[in-house]
Amino acid sequence: MVTETRRRSRRVARPSRWERGVARMQARGIADAQASVPPGASPAATATADGSGSSGVVAEACRYVGGNPTGRGRLWCARFMNMVLERSGHRGTGSDMAHSFAGYGQRVSGPQVGAIAVMGRGRGGGHVGVVSGIDAQGNPIVVSGNNGNRVREAPISRGRVYAYVMPN
Repeated sequence: MVTETRRRSRRVARPSRWERGVARMQARGIADAQASVPPGASPAATATADGSGSSGVVAEACRYVGGNPTGRGRLWCARFMNMVLERSGHRGTGSDMAHSFAGYGQRVSGPQVGAIAVMGRGRGGGHVGVVSGIDAQGNPIVVSGNNGNRVREAPISRGRVYAYVMPN
C-alpha cells in the first residue's frame, strides 16, 4: 500500500516539450518570445486536420526536435526541410541544397510563422529551417535540421537570413 501511494505521489504533471522550450528561451533572456501558437496550446493544436497550412509545417518540424529523422551524418538540413514539407502535404524542392529554397514558394518580406528561412552559413554554405516564432528582438525562432547534428528550435540572427518563403 505504501509503495502504491508513493507511485501515485510521484506522478506530477510534467510540462510539455514546448513549454520546456519556452521556459529555456525565457531563462536565456528571450522573455518576450512570441510563440507560434497560443499560450497553453501545443504546436500541433494549431495545425489543420490534414496537416496542411503553415502551422502544419511547424508542427511537423517540431515533432523531430532532438533527433535526426534523415539518418544522414552531415549536410541534411535541406533533406529535413523537404521531408517536413512532404509529410505536411506540400511539395518540396527535391534538392539537398539549402539555397534551393530561396526560389521556392511565395517570397515574403520578413519572418512569419510557417515561413521557410534560408540562411547563409559562411564558406559558401547555407542552412534552411521553418520559422516557429519571433523573439523580442525581431529575430526568427527557427526549427531546422543539422543544427548540432540534430533538429533544434533556436533563435537565429535575422541578419543571417537572406530569404523567407511561404510553402506552396
